Amino acid sequence: MVKLHDGGVYLVNGSTLLEDGPQAQAAVQAAAGKAVGKEEAAQNTIAYGILSEHNTSGNMEKLKIKFDKLTSHDITFVGIIQTARASGLEKFPVPYVLTNCHNSLCAVGGTINEDDHMFGLTCAKKYGGVYVPPHQAVIHQFAREMLAGGGRMILGSDSHTRYGALGTMAMGEGGPELVKQLLGKTYDINMPKVVGVYLTGKPEAGVGPQDVALAIIGAVFANGYVNNKVMEFVGPGVSSLSADFRIGIDVMTTETTCLSSIWRTDGAIREFYEIHGRTEDYKELNPGQVAYYDGMIEVDLGKVKPMIAMPFHPSNTYTIEELNANLMDILDDCEKKAKVSLGGAVDFTLKDKVRGGRLYVDQGIIAGCAGGGFENICDAADILKGASIGSDEFTLSVYPASMPVYMELVKNGAAAALMGAGAVMKTAFCGPCFGAGDTPSNNGFSIRHSTRNFPNREGSKLQSGQIASVALMDARSIAATAANKGYLTAATDVDVAYSHPKYHFDSQIYANRVFDSKGAADPDQEIKFGPNIKDWPSMSPLPENMVLKVVSEIHDPVTTTDELIPSGETSSYRSNPLGLAEFTLSRKDPAYVGRAKEIQKAQKALEAGSCPIEALDELAPVMEAIQKAFPEKAFGESRKQDYLGFGSTIFAVKPGDGSAREQAASCQKVLGGWANIANEYATKRYRSNLINWGMLPFLIPSGELPFANGDYLFLPDIRKAIEERKSQVLAYVVKDGALHAFNLGMGELTEDERTIILKGCLINYYKG
Repeated sequence: MVKLHDGGVYLVNGSTLLEDGPQAQAAVQAAAGKAVGKEEAAQNTIAYGILSEHNTSGNMEKLKIKFDKLTSHDITFVGIIQTARASGLEKFPVPYVLTNCHNSLCAVGGTINEDDHMFGLTCAKKYGGVYVPPHQAVIHQFAREMLAGGGRMILGSDSHTRYGALGTMAMGEGGPELVKQLLGKTYDINMPKVVGVYLTGKPEAGVGPQDVALAIIGAVFANGYVNNKVMEFVGPGVSSLSADFRIGIDVMTTETTCLSSIWRTDGAIREFYEIHGRTEDYKELNPGQVAYYDGMIEVDLGKVKPMIAMPFHPSNTYTIEELNANLMDILDDCEKKAKVSLGGAVDFTLKDKVRGGRLYVDQGIIAGCAGGGFENICDAADILKGASIGSDEFTLSVYPASMPVYMELVKNGAAAALMGAGAVMKTAFCGPCFGAGDTPSNNGFSIRHSTRNFPNREGSKLQSGQIASVALMDARSIAATAANKGYLTAATDVDVAYSHPKYHFDSQIYANRVFDSKGAADPDQEIKFGPNIKDWPSMSPLPENMVLKVVSEIHDPVTTTDELIPSGETSSYRSNPLGLAEFTLSRKDPAYVGRAKEIQKAQKALEAGSCPIEALDELAPVMEAIQKAFPEKAFGESRKQDYLGFGSTIFAVKPGDGSAREQAASCQKVLGGWANIANEYATKRYRSNLINWGMLPFLIPSGELPFANGDYLFLPDIRKAIEERKSQVLAYVVKDGALHAFNLGMGELTEDERTIILKGCLINYYKG
């Protein structure tokens, strides 16, 4: 089904794979009819060509990318625009689309969600952007329908910003990276490695894009095969897939931890652009005659079976057939993984869902950028036509990804078939993907064609003793399960004649409701600020010497951004930096906020010209030990603010998997965080978020942990170390009146990243 190659692979004429090795060049010459070196072949990937066209540095090893378009939703655009405004924003320099598909339930949090929407509308008018009202489209569907174009690059502040199937290289990053683009700056990265995904065959009836995506995720996540690399989809199997099918696979590439994705394009993608009235945006993309990839994933589409990703990660994959055959063993394994993911906070089991030897499901959801596509829902409707989901616990909700998709489902009868079976049709909304809609009952089990199934992404709260869980599945198998009234069923096990209706896009829906400035800014437009929209607090530059308190210690194999700052109901507070910070690590380490605020008292006292020890008496023995070992470092003669700093840090094994949300870092920062310490960072985007908020992304080797939660660390000459581009920083644990030395790694930093850290955050960097 899925095969990973151990090393580099040449693709010749789009159809022949040759592994790199001693005989590779001879084999390449024989197949291609000419000699092609590895360096030249690496430049023949689709990804290289697009990156080259958007790079402004003149050096393809050190990229400085300018994107064609930007997109954000209502959980992120307020903070981004507030940061850009504080940094001197006057006009959006490129098309910037503000969608409203996350904080769409305006009853949550009083008026504050709709206040954010009005902020977005007035900013689109003032700075020359595009505003998509709530319930019209989820962010990525609007981008597919209206923004994507062959050979373009789009940057979005949502991790699932993926439009590779349409020939657009798109990346999801934290808000500060969009701020840089808004201020005319660049996205700076080393040239990423490119991994090919070679598709062959054709999926059997009942197998959908989520099945293919989960098969790939299950094969590559744990081993980091595509981590921070570009996935390039090639091979003859691409042409066996419709545009919608490709899109459904593509959006899930985020869950592999890759940097971005791109696909070869053909007539199916040309037709997509024709249907959407944008034929001129189509561009045929193919790798060169000989292209070199740093790795290769072979996928035989014909061998992919209906899949399920069990709680609590998209990589926890099985075929549905395998799950049904080994049900109790797999459920036992889920319980063991839950003890790690949930930290023993609640008891978790799915064994009570087994009825008569079959797994019973409480809820089905087809939604969002992954599940809400036209073909997914039409196939689900074909399965459920004339059936009934029953009157027991099981429920089914369907969220079309945009209002144009919804209208076509109404016109062709698919919506009627679903509603007739007992499903509920809802508007375009991302809530089921991040815990703001359709939360199951306690101990409930939901199957969803959405993007993630992390703990609490369904909306339950461990701190309140609640637990529900989600498994990811394709819309077709969800519909088959619904037709069997909640008993888990693969779509390939039901006899269905799929109708495959043609899609017709009605652009008038957007013409009537979407505000498009056409790039014209109105500087006289007054921005509407609701009472929850707050400016970022002031942030100090990096001090010369630093005292850090370890205020959280997390030993899970991976820590998601959802665990660093929860989604769901907290999303309403993302326009209020200090208000949101109160939720930091609330589901993982509820004591974190209080501990961070305690040590922050010392920094605030220092900034006010007072004595830090008087603000926090536990510092007295710490400072005494530091004074003894470094008499010249403790306070300095003038006790100036930038000589010594106090703050907090956390340790996590591998933090930052999942969402691009910058708040996973900024919430730590506004509570006085100066650093993270990790064995590695799960994603480039989380590490970038730390840096952009002036936090040090420290590394420490696995198995070496000379400190514990509650310990104080002293970092002498930390500012000098950053200025001098040191890759190792000497630190000390303060224990029992003595200092114990150890080393912290820094990893590679660009010159801009060093300056941002020295300045204290991106806002300070742009203020000068």
